[in-house]
Amino acid sequence: MKKLFGTDGIRAVAGQSPLDAPTIYAIGLALAHQLAAKSPSPRVLLGMDTRESSQWIAATLTAGLLAGGASVETAGVITTPAVAFLTHTHGFATGVVISASHNPWQDNGIKLFGPDGYKLPDALELAIEEEIFRQLATVTAPEQATPPAVNEADRAEYIHFLLAAVPGLSLDGRRIVIDCANGAASAVAPQLFATLNENGGGEVIVTHASPDGRNINEHCGALHPEVVAAAVNQHNAAMGITFDGDADRALFADEHGNVVNGDAVLLLAARDLQSRGLLNNATVVATTMSNMGLEAALRRSNIQMLRAAVGDKYVLEQMIATGASLGGEQSGHIIFSGRSTTGDGLLTALLLLDIVHRSGKTLGELVADLKVFPQVIVNVKVREKKPLDGIPAVASAIAAAEKELADSGRVVIRYSGTEALARVMIEAESEPLMRHHADTIASAIRNELGI
Repeated sequence: MKKLFGTDGIRAVAGQSPLDAPTIYAIGLALAHQLAAKSPSPRVLLGMDTRESSQWIAATLTAGLLAGGASVETAGVITTPAVAFLTHTHGFATGVVISASHNPWQDNGIKLFGPDGYKLPDALELAIEEEIFRQLATVTAPEQATPPAVNEADRAEYIHFLLAAVPGLSLDGRRIVIDCANGAASAVAPQLFATLNENGGGEVIVTHASPDGRNINEHCGALHPEVVAAAVNQHNAAMGITFDGDADRALFADEHGNVVNGDAVLLLAARDLQSRGLLNNATVVATTMSNMGLEAALRRSNIQMLRAAVGDKYVLEQMIATGASLGGEQSGHIIFSGRSTTGDGLLTALLLLDIVHRSGKTLGELVADLKVFPQVIVNVKVREKKPLDGIPAVASAIAAAEKELADSGRVVIRYSGTEALARVMIEAESEPLMRHHADTIASAIRNELGI
């Protein structure tokens, strides 16, 4: 069982274990040793988001990588999917992203991509963990190393890749609002959409693109899609697009200021791919968190929906296993097989714009028939992650909800893979029942494990 890696790399409060300096240095050493065992003098690409801790973490990690025999190149502040793309394109042994994605600024993280641009499999993460713990037995507080100068060409190459994915795309005179979450998208999205609009005759309004190291995800971005939705109404825009801190996911707002989440994007993309004969096996991979309404809407279009565990790496694993060409999460991680190796918010935004452009309809019109079941997600802060089925009060509350909702709803209780949270998701035709059971289960968890 892994102790450091969660569903999306290693994540913690910056400066505290396992993101204290000795452990970060040990991570660099362990990674370099694992890579060197397969190929001498491995090359590592490093990218980061806008948190104030990213720079010193990069310097400490670089010191460990260099001591372990690797060479390091840096793309500077750039999105997570850009690192995945560049790692694969230029034959790096691995790509490293320093980011805590949607977490608050105090947190940070380290996530790894293999030379194929995919996130590392669990078995390899476990092997790296074992090496990290061996190194920690002897490592002392390390000196930092100065990462090499940023290769500015990396960002330009990634933008070119994105634009090439949607040749001929036009904004059709539309006004759109872009929320960069004061994160990594701030370094890419303004230039990307300005270039896109050169021949489009539309208007692009960019917001929350002034990172100060501490304002990432703060009352903005994909964690707060209502903000871009309000901006759409304020500016009388046709659409809003909002990213998370490392821009591997995107959410949207339609022309009426209604939030359009990842479930709706999956529906639109699935129908579009199916109409062009590109939806392999008429199958979409979603997760346990996707709404039953999505499943019903896909079924009406003769498309089956499979559910994977939460986490875009697990969605991708099931996509590969089943040959599916589309998968994603309600939170906005969308994976287009053959186009990207991980969730890419900027690519998703362009592909959605392309669907709207080719349809001649508005985003609101395209999602109008998606009728979602009432759904609530309650996050409970926990001091430890004990098996919930071993806690009688919690197990009893869950069993009662499952029995009463039966075929008219769903109960999904899980721990977050990136935060000290238990997530209680209830979905039901009856909203009062939904809220009753969500509150009951959350209270039971809070009483037993709450901080």
